[in-house]
Amino acid sequence: MANKILRIVGTMIGVVLGVYVFIIILPFLQFFINIPAGAYFTPVGIGYYAVGGLLLGLILYFLTPVLVRVFNRLLGWADSRLKVVPTQDIALVVLSLIITLFIGLLLSYPIYRLPVVGIFLSPIITLFLVIIGVRFILNRKEEFTFLSSLFNRNIRGGGRENEVFKILDTSAIIDGRIVDICKTGFMEGVIVVAGFVLEELRHIADSPDLLKRNRGRRGLDVLNKIQKEMDIPVQIYEGDFEEIAEVDSKLVKLAKTINGKIITNDFNLNKVCELQGISVLNINELANAVKPVVLPGEEMTAQVIKDGKETGQGIAYLDDGTMIVVEGGRRFIGETVDVLVTSVLQTAAGRMIFAKPKQDADRLNGVK
Repeated sequence: MANKILRIVGTMIGVVLGVYVFIIILPFLQFFINIPAGAYFTPVGIGYYAVGGLLLGLILYFLTPVLVRVFNRLLGWADSRLKVVPTQDIALVVLSLIITLFIGLLLSYPIYRLPVVGIFLSPIITLFLVIIGVRFILNRKEEFTFLSSLFNRNIRGGGRENEVFKILDTSAIIDGRIVDICKTGFMEGVIVVAGFVLEELRHIADSPDLLKRNRGRRGLDVLNKIQKEMDIPVQIYEGDFEEIAEVDSKLVKLAKTINGKIITNDFNLNKVCELQGISVLNINELANAVKPVVLPGEEMTAQVIKDGKETGQGIAYLDDGTMIVVEGGRRFIGETVDVLVTSVLQTAAGRMIFAKPKQDADRLNGVK
């Protein structure tokens, strides 16, 4: 029904346009066809107008469905492109257009009154100001933090004041420990998952390499568990930064845009964020921070499982993965022994405990 109505409307528009076109061009056709001067509104001229209207109306009758399909495709394409544009960017473009058009109007008014060239210079200057203004505003959009509170309410979980946004990195999702952190209740605010991170996970899950495919699927399962089983709100950020190729750089840009913190266990991303003044929640650092504190002189039980780097050393591990270097522990490989902590070393990779067998320490101290 709608197509029939549109076709009828298109035909009527074609008839009207055809009449007007022939009214305009008929005076120029008198050199080719025999039309007496002043006969444009006589029955002969009206007949030509009617022919022109019927001709263009018939053309639009057949072209209207095609034009409607093309128009719908253009609308669909524009809609799909606009969906990935952050609302803040759209607002900034509109704001910059209003300001630059107003300034251009003020500047072009006296230029427009110049003879001959004024009518051409005026729109050129206005267009130039609009382009410069839009580029200037968009290149500094991170500085317009007041717009984040107005146009990112879908991310902010209802627009509450002082909401904290935690942006998940791909490595933190695949790692999986974020689920256990959420279960403890220490995680506050809103977890934000960017659309380009989901796309990267999908590519990893579709990888022909078995290990990568399992990692990608594990990441998708982790996100599904967080969204369905955790009480903490999870929001998907649909926007993208197409001018940036790397996912890590996009995460940095997103953190600046919504004033969020990045959750990751990627050492390199951690350093980049520190250089750019972005808050980072590193899962590895959290894991090291919550490990039990061990002081020199304390006793513990450890199972020596392999040789150390130095002669006579043995290596053991605590349940949380902390490495224990047992001096003279090589002879106890495969055994569980009591050890005495001699020192603790904190490194970028984690905490290392140095110890020696308790029986050796007792022997040195003269204890039988």
